[in-house]
Amino acid sequence: MNNETILREFMDRVWNKQEFGSVETFVDPEYKIFLDHGDPWEGKTLNNEEYKTRLKYSFDPFPDMHFDIQSAVADGDCVGITWIMTGTNLGSIAAFPSTGKSIKTPGMTIYHFRDGKVCGHSQVFDRTMVIKQLGF
Repeated sequence: MNNETILREFMDRVWNKQEFGSVETFVDPEYKIFLDHGDPWEGKTLNNEEYKTRLKYSFDPFPDMHFDIQSAVADGDCVGITWIMTGTNLGSIAAFPSTGKSIKTPGMTIYHFRDGKVCGHSQVFDRTMVIKQLGF
């Protein structure tokens, strides 16, 4: 299986279907977040349990979070994707209470691979757009 195929399955099972038990299948035990401004784990290396904690942190405010991959480009040990993220804010975000409002925002992530597993990413998306859509 090539890296793009692995990434598409990872995004579907781990992020869209929230199959936390699939993390070990897809995620290297040393996952590095290279660049992801606004992510509390930016610059850190996570083991699989810490990665699951990060997932929970993402799903708590948006339990129906979904990524629709728009495009993918593979180059060696990296796969870049553009995506549209949707979700409904049903949980608090820091000190902000849930709003019940839906969001829709585009973004781009470059995933890094090692030995057939995702081992890190760099990501850019406009978190300010999310905050505005929620009315904060």
